[in-house]
This record gives sequence, structure tokens and C-alpha cells, in this order.
Amino acid sequence: MAKNDDPVMSPSDVVEALQLLTRLPVPFADTPRGARAAWAYPMVGLVVGALAAAVGLTAHALSLPPALCALCALTALIVTTGALHEDGLADTADGLWGGWTPERRLEIMKDSRIGAYGVIALFLALSARWSALWMLFTADPAVAAAAILVAATASRAMMPPVMAVLPNARQDGLSAGVGDVPLAAALIALGTGLGIALIFAGTGGAMALIWACLATFVLARIALKKIGGQTGDILGATQQLSEIAVLLSLLA
Repeated sequence: MAKNDDPVMSPSDVVEALQLLTRLPVPFADTPRGARAAWAYPMVGLVVGALAAAVGLTAHALSLPPALCALCALTALIVTTGALHEDGLADTADGLWGGWTPERRLEIMKDSRIGAYGVIALFLALSARWSALWMLFTADPAVAAAAILVAATASRAMMPPVMAVLPNARQDGLSAGVGDVPLAAALIALGTGLGIALIFAGTGGAMALIWACLATFVLARIALKKIGGQTGDILGATQQLSEIAVLLSLLA
């Protein structure tokens, strides 16, 4: 548990965030800081995005067609995170639209089984990401690599603000276990996402971040109305929808 006199940022936060949000072989933090480490979530996106971009560029160097380059990069994004966010998206779709009361929706979201809404949401999300990456690799592999970095980073920059603003819809689960994210950590995450977007995509990156914020706002409003707050599944859906918004914005 983090103490009140802990610094706002700590180098160990990046390792802790990587351990939480990926399947990469990183050591466990000796003194976990929980919610205070949320500012580092965009840094996780930078690492994951860099790996996926490298895979996509390697596929291009091997003369694979753009469609397969996009598929390789997308696969890398999924494998490095263990499909954590995709699982959250499926559970969110099943829960928010599969129940009539907040209690029933939360119960459905906690169920490990996937329903029709979840399958449809996964199909549409994966199709949107693959199609966008396909067109980006067709246009310019370097631009596609930059887009992957921006999308992976900006989408994870959306998660801490949701955790800071919305209450926990349930008292157990991944999000509740992390704790309440300080507003300072959420703002640092947003600033980090904006900085990386500007570095790799210029003003287009800033516009993409705005679209990610809009997608996040819409989902947050729906979650607040339907289940009274956020959960780890809502955060996973936030990452997925905002990543799609960024990719489509950069493609446009």
C-alpha cells in the first residue's frame, strides 16, 4: 500500500505497470505503489507498441504483404498483453447490454464465459484494428509503425483518468485492487500520452488523442449509467475503443 508521503512518480512504477498490464517477464515490485503507479500506463503502451511496430516492420522487411504485416503487428499487441484488454472489451459488451439491472450486468461481466455481444464486439474491434493497420502499412510502413506507437500509448493514457473520476462499481476485481488513482497520476498519464503523440505524429497525434478522449468519455458515461462506475473490464474496453479511435484518426 502506498504511503501519503510517497513521491508522485517513481522509476519502479514502470516495472509495476508492465507487470500488471502485460505478460512480459519483468520482476515484481518490492514495494508496490498500486494506484500511484497508474501514471506509467502510457509507458507500458510505448513498450508494447514498440515491440508490435518492430514485428510489423520486420514482416515488411521480409517482403510480406501489408495485410500480413498488419496481422503480425496486431498479433504482437495481443500476445504481449495476454489479450487482457480484449477480454475486458468482450465482458463489457456482454455485461452492459446483456443485463437489465446493475447487479445483473456486473454478474455477467464477472462470468468467464463469453456471449453473443462479446463475440460481436471482439470481431468488430479486431476487424477495425486490422483494417486500419493494413491500410497504414499499405500507405507507408514507417507511418504505420508510428501509428502503432501512438495508439498503444494514447489508449493506455485514457485508463488512469477513468479510474480517477469514476468510482469502483464493485469492491473486488482488478481495478478495485489497484486502488484510487490520484488526480496527479491521471494528469501525468494524459500528458505523457500527448507528448508521445506529438513526437511521433505531430498535430495529427494531438487530434487523435482528442478522439480517444471522446471515445473514453462516451464509454465512461455509459458505464456510470449502467453499472454505477468502472471495473477492470471497463478499463480494458476503454483501451480498445480509444486505440481504434486513434488508429482511425491517424488513418484519416
